[in-house]
Amino acid sequence: MRDVLIAGARLLDPATGLDAPGDLLIRNGLILDHGPNLSRPEGAEVVAAEGACLAPGLVDLRAAIGEPGAEHRETIASAAAAAAAGGITTLCALPDTDPALDDPALVQFVLRRGEATGSITLLPYGAATKRCEGREIAEYGLLLEAGAIGFTDGRRAIGHARVMRLALSYARAFGRMVVQHPEEPSLAAGGAATEGELATRLGLPGIPAAAEAMLVQRDITLARLTGGHVHFAHVSTGAALDLIRAAKAEGLAVTCDTAPPYFDLNETAIGDWRTYAKLSPPLRPEADRLAVVAALRDGTVDAIVSDHQPHDADDKRLPFAQAEAGGAGLATLLGVTLARVHGADLPLLGALDLLTARPAALLGLPVGRLTKGAAADLVLFDLERGWQVKAGSLPGKAQNSPFDGRALEGRVTGTWKAGRRVFAA
Repeated sequence: MRDVLIAGARLLDPATGLDAPGDLLIRNGLILDHGPNLSRPEGAEVVAAEGACLAPGLVDLRAAIGEPGAEHRETIASAAAAAAAGGITTLCALPDTDPALDDPALVQFVLRRGEATGSITLLPYGAATKRCEGREIAEYGLLLEAGAIGFTDGRRAIGHARVMRLALSYARAFGRMVVQHPEEPSLAAGGAATEGELATRLGLPGIPAAAEAMLVQRDITLARLTGGHVHFAHVSTGAALDLIRAAKAEGLAVTCDTAPPYFDLNETAIGDWRTYAKLSPPLRPEADRLAVVAALRDGTVDAIVSDHQPHDADDKRLPFAQAEAGGAGLATLLGVTLARVHGADLPLLGALDLLTARPAALLGLPVGRLTKGAAADLVLFDLERGWQVKAGSLPGKAQNSPFDGRALEGRVTGTWKAGRRVFAA
């Protein structure tokens, strides 16, 4: 493998606070050195960054992938292509596939398929319960030996308190976290939008926003009881974030993430029954969006995730209440996050920290930093370059973006995985 010198970049490393012009040298897939005016080794490939930002590759803690079982929606290969275009080099896959990842052989299958892409590190979660049905705990020890990184039932909440208590206790014994979809199932059943004036006007069955806070409160209590680590996914309401903030202040093992729709959109995005904006959890009122932004800023939120949920046209071309919930998010993860930088809601390093070092730290992964000697997983992006999200033109199979038509500033121009360029624009 030839040496690669990325020259004339704005080097950004949130883990160390680095924000300075310079070059970065890759040798044998590793970061050999970075700094100003590096010498060009003989025979090295030179990439002229022309002032673009060079940062660690993004670490995405939450993505649903169709494979196995729903390859018509998304395959591991197509998800890897979309991830590379979005600057993502480490991707965590949810286990609520068909069949669910409750068997060590299936975990190993996903790992092998990820390795075969050559463009991402694909890390599967193991199912928290058998078949992700929320009734019986899966075999955590065997799933970890096979390569699972943690436990979750993915897009399904673990609704039974005793089962969640057991999950937290068993996961604690292995030093892993349980990731919860925080939505009280009996309150959410059959709902399509956040309960309130808009849902009533559109004639849509509502889900009370309190369904999120109720499950968060219960699971914080269980974390206190068991000493286990609960991680709340795609948190979307101010009430839930207040509970998480207080639990952290208490010293409990409680963490959370959110996704771009919950800090960039509000419930008005569903417009006249716009199914691409039907998500799970549903979009919230503006006050909740602002609360999510504040929680990003004050450190309550530990990571920003893509919350990628692929669906094909047949899933979305239905009446709103019958359409599938979820949106494609891999290719837009960085661009929508940078909108909060351009809007002065977040500093650039702070935003990147939530996409790199902090999610990596949650899982104990040696990525997300511009460390000399580390794997050269990198993203190069032009902070000011404008582009428009267009469903039908996104990389990968999934085109169901809630940001369809959104104008963004900040475009990925290159992604490297272990020193090999896997995306160029």
